[in-house]
Amino acid sequence: MDKLQIEKYEAFGVNVSYYRRKRKLTQDQLSEIIGVEPNHMSNIELAKTGASLDVVFRIADALEIPVYKLFEFRD
Repeated sequence: MDKLQIEKYEAFGVNVSYYRRKRKLTQDQLSEIIGVEPNHMSNIELAKTGASLDVVFRIADALEIPVYKLFEFRD
């Protein structure tokens, strides 16, 4: 994977973490709500793994945000 792609995964992970903390949820709580293993949730936030669209949609639903918010990358 090239540097630009890695940066996108990192930005996505930062957004997931930001909105999760805004809802006052731990990684464990969010992972339980969306039905993934806690280590998978951690890996998504740390950009060590990607997330399927299924998981992206469940994250957005659990965080009560529109999906596009997870992809609004800031500079």
